[in-house]
Amino acid sequence: MKITPLLVLSLLVTGAVALWGLLDSVGLQAAAGFLVGVLFTSRAWFIMLTVSLLLLVCLWLMVSPVGKIKLGQDDEEPEFSTGSWISMLFAAGMGVGLLYWGTAEPLSHFALAQEYQNEQKAAGIARFITNFHWGFHAWAIYAITALVIAYFSFRKGCPSTLAQPICFVFGDRPWTRIVGWISDFLAIIAIAIGVGGSIAMGIFQIASGLEIIFKLEEPGVALPLGLFALLCVSYMLPLLVDLSKGMARLSNLAMLTAGTLMVYVLLVGQTHYMMNGIVGAIGEYLWNVIPHGFTTFAFFDDRVTGWFQSWTLTYMVWWLAWAPFVGIFIARISRGRTIRQFILGVVFVPTAFSILWFGVFGGTGFFEVLNGKAHLLDVVRDNVDATTFIVLQALPLSTLTSLATILAAFLFVVTSVVSAAFVLGMLSTGGSLDPPVKVKLIWGVVLGALGLVMILSNSIEAVRSIIALGAMPFVFIVLLLAVCLLRALREEVR
Repeated sequence: MKITPLLVLSLLVTGAVALWGLLDSVGLQAAAGFLVGVLFTSRAWFIMLTVSLLLLVCLWLMVSPVGKIKLGQDDEEPEFSTGSWISMLFAAGMGVGLLYWGTAEPLSHFALAQEYQNEQKAAGIARFITNFHWGFHAWAIYAITALVIAYFSFRKGCPSTLAQPICFVFGDRPWTRIVGWISDFLAIIAIAIGVGGSIAMGIFQIASGLEIIFKLEEPGVALPLGLFALLCVSYMLPLLVDLSKGMARLSNLAMLTAGTLMVYVLLVGQTHYMMNGIVGAIGEYLWNVIPHGFTTFAFFDDRVTGWFQSWTLTYMVWWLAWAPFVGIFIARISRGRTIRQFILGVVFVPTAFSILWFGVFGGTGFFEVLNGKAHLLDVVRDNVDATTFIVLQALPLSTLTSLATILAAFLFVVTSVVSAAFVLGMLSTGGSLDPPVKVKLIWGVVLGALGLVMILSNSIEAVRSIIALGAMPFVFIVLLLAVCLLRALREEVR
């Protein structure tokens, strides 16, 4: 195993963050919250402009002549089937988040919007905002990062790191090597902290589900810590085998479980109500998604701007935190596909699934609230981890569906950590497409330690602030990577 300065320094920094959180979790939360507040106040316009430009670039690449360029040599075919490819990129990208926020997020936005609009308009606004957070903009961030890595790795023969495109396009000079090294380093930090937050979010939801199913009263920290130990064992084992054997099977099982759960809720719930909402959501999303990407709520009161920072900006930075990890992983599994196929698969298919998902689970929540069960809003405010399970209790076979939700959440967390450890191993070993098992296991331990820090914080808001803080520097890097891609594609077309 080759020990590189990047591997050593990144392990030291992420380990230091984990140690700080273990020794003084309150101090870490306070520092992260303060710094993120300052950055969001001063850079809100830049974040929204960046993510909107990335989406426009994706749309242009898809319809332009460069869309037929392959991510690889012209005669290469995809390594994975389309179904497995979609399952893996979706499981790595945001699987556990959909399970966690499926009902909770639309109702959270509704609680604020109804103070400014009537209930029906407030529900429509909440539905659109939720789809905006999980739609084109999020996946465009992933797609650009993944396209850069895949294009330069598989078509130009560069190692799979963020540094290589910079050196390839601007020349191998001292300043490009320095900027490239910093890009890889910041990407590693963003990945590690972001995935640590995903571990905590998954454990929070699974623990709440078990408390509700088995009527556990005040289990304390024993339950989440026990689940965390089980999770560590579960994700360490797939790190010992080949990526295609471990990740593909886990991802397919996770997506099958989540998809079956969604179809079940749609069929046994208020089907016509949810389908009407889904059709309306598609129209309002496509009509408003581009203009809303440039909205910064500059002239609204402090409560609305606070909501904008806590939700929209946090989400956009959250996706940026995951972009190096998800992008490199998607690149790794996308060899042989054209740019047009890639964008359709990475941007449009997951967005369509997200609209369906929130249409089913969010629509179920809206039906309950608008028909006299306003206590759901109290659940969202006081115990957001349990929201999905409270909604499932209103449907037949609630114990079975709750257990399916727990299984899907657990599998999504496992796949996220497995793919993250793989990507961190790639980055920290100079872009190796098959990083050593020892390196992957080391990163698995670090990710577990960061996840434990987030769990001990016992606050989803603290988790989101820490993730946002780790991701902020990557806003500038992803723009540089987009420039590298566009310049290289222009030269190839010429």
